[in-house]
Amino acid sequence: MAKNQRYTNALHIAVPAPRDVKSGDAVRVGSICGVAQIDAKSGEKVTLWLDGSWTLQVTGALATVGLPVYITTAGALNTTATGNYLFGIALGTKAAAAGPVEVAPIGYTTQTAVGA
Repeated sequence: MAKNQRYTNALHIAVPAPRDVKSGDAVRVGSICGVAQIDAKSGEKVTLWLDGSWTLQVTGALATVGLPVYITTAGALNTTATGNYLFGIALGTKAAAAGPVEVAPIGYTTQTAVGA
């Protein structure tokens, strides 16, 4: 049996925080998108959950379930693709103002900023 395994499914991982984060914040680290489970200062280890669904603040209208949600370099979620990164998929709908909606993070991905 291999003795070097770190995570069974790697869905709940610890990575360096890209900025100061609070528990419940959406976080993107390179090609990893998830939700912080603990507070962490920039550069400290933060535990991210890459699975499940979360009620998160998103700016912009989501007219139907299944639309993409994007994350800015500052960690804000919105519905604007240009210059942002895909973070997850909306599991609810909402009006254009900033507000809560259920989002499933995409976990691992290979991407560049959309429209960059």
